[in-house]
Amino acid sequence: MVNIAICGANGKMGKTIYGCCQERPDITVIGGIDMYTHQYADFPIVATPNALPEKPDVIIDYSNPAVLDSLLDYCLSTGTAVVFATTGYSDEQLAKIRKTSQQIPVFSTFNMSLGINLLVALAKKAAAVLGDQFDIEIVEKHHNTKIDAPSGTAIMLANAINETLDNSKHYVYDRHSVRKKRDKNEIGMHAIRGGTIVGDHDVIFAGMDEVITLSHSAASKTVFAVGSINAAVHIKDKPAGLYDMASLVGEI
Repeated sequence: MVNIAICGANGKMGKTIYGCCQERPDITVIGGIDMYTHQYADFPIVATPNALPEKPDVIIDYSNPAVLDSLLDYCLSTGTAVVFATTGYSDEQLAKIRKTSQQIPVFSTFNMSLGINLLVALAKKAAAVLGDQFDIEIVEKHHNTKIDAPSGTAIMLANAINETLDNSKHYVYDRHSVRKKRDKNEIGMHAIRGGTIVGDHDVIFAGMDEVITLSHSAASKTVFAVGSINAAVHIKDKPAGLYDMASLVGEI
């Protein structure tokens, strides 16, 4: 049995995670953390990690980057493993997460979907084969309440492609203020916000007289919730370290 606390428990993802946990006999949600402490199930919801009445085995965080410091302090002081599924972290915050993983088990990824992680692997393979012969553009689409742009997943895709190409590319976000020919060493990043789009990502390789598009579309938030729960189970008894989707499912 894995005892879980959900950080961001009153958010859409928090409630989706709870619903998915209800269908699993190996998971118990024993607490929630949220600035809105309205209780909707049989577990307490508190405003800060330190107020949790019981120490969980793992905390799943789908909240806000502003919560990071208090969450890290709690996990370090109690030895609690943590799954970070929140996006929008600064480089400094990402460095703190990596440092924390030297002392406790930490699972961190920009996207909890197995399909997205397959898309990353396919994009890396395409970049290795196509090299500098094709221009690369990434288009991401999300619902109209998403705050950060481009999405963490788009950044993950771009970074994976860039690493494959020896970090020879630089990123261009939107083009409305750029009045010049496209640079060969660009990866274009474009964000679309509207309606209730859960999450669509397209990686476009545009060459001479041919275009290759790799796409992933999420139909519901459930795919991300299931991934984060699997991640929590995966790291429960692991030693300190930084874990990701590759460690969960093996190299794709």
